Amino acid sequence: MSHSAAHPHRITVFGAGAWGTALAQAFAASHQVRLWGRDGAQLDEMRRSRQNRRYLPGIELHGALDFEADFTRAAQDADLHLVVTPLAGLRDTVRALHRIAPKVPLLWACKGLEAGSGKLPHEIIAEELGPDAPCGVLTGPSFAAEVARGLPAAITLAGRDSGFARHWVGVLHQPRLRIYANDDVVGCEIGGAVKNVMAIAAGVSDGMGFGLNARAALITRGLAEIARVAKALGGRSETLMGLAGMGDLILTCTGDLSRNRRVGLALAEGKTLADILRDLGHVAEGVSTAREIASLARRLGEEMPICEAVDALLHHGLGARDAVEQLLARDPRHE
Repeated sequence: MSHSAAHPHRITVFGAGAWGTALAQAFAASHQVRLWGRDGAQLDEMRRSRQNRRYLPGIELHGALDFEADFTRAAQDADLHLVVTPLAGLRDTVRALHRIAPKVPLLWACKGLEAGSGKLPHEIIAEELGPDAPCGVLTGPSFAAEVARGLPAAITLAGRDSGFARHWVGVLHQPRLRIYANDDVVGCEIGGAVKNVMAIAAGVSDGMGFGLNARAALITRGLAEIARVAKALGGRSETLMGLAGMGDLILTCTGDLSRNRRVGLALAEGKTLADILRDLGHVAEGVSTAREIASLARRLGEEMPICEAVDALLHHGLGARDAVEQLLARDPRHE
């Protein structure tokens, strides 16, 4: 799989947050990578300091990584577009890319359900680019700071066209960033979206001092909820046993770099959501995803008690202790 270094590709990464910068950094070792961000001043600062001080402080950026504040210039003559904006920016970014460079293959690394519509990223893409656009999702257990430092990680590249997925895995696979091809886009995206909601629940449980047994129970029951909703939408349950499901869920529920877990910890301290999000400084996708997944579960007629409790806690005034006790006190039943 190491033939990528022989043929460097021109890759533009859209989104200069933590994860966009980390992926640009990882791929800059073998490819010509440009990073676009909305904030021109931030990009200038990154170019000068070779650091993303705002999102990845203390990590030296690759010397060959290029920065481009002009969206049109960033989009032109690329072999691959990689969109790593928050989910709220995906639709507009893809629409603009389609106007400028409609033929360029597209990957996205946004996780969640679109606020208001409840759509998964691939559904947004299909609406904007048509159902047959060459595209796929990059997802899996990956803290940006670790990937940016070159620590080992393994993620999934899923596309409906398995030939497309295999081709780009071959191009992008790195010794320290191993990428696995998959064709279950729905399963991979549901895994990536819902684990953020579960991480908020795990953070609340840990913040309340409920212990490691309770956390393991939450993660396990959370995985069952994720698998149920994925299956109801046409995903495969075995996908959820892999990197995009279990892998991402374990990392986000247990790792202290997880923003969504930190939201849960702060809720357990009795902080308000508004204050928590202000202090965080990054987007925590689980906050809006909780509302969308709870309403999706109701539409599908699927029971998702953890997601419903997190939604009630975030958006309907349920107290943190009540939320977790409600979950841990559910009626006994077959697993």
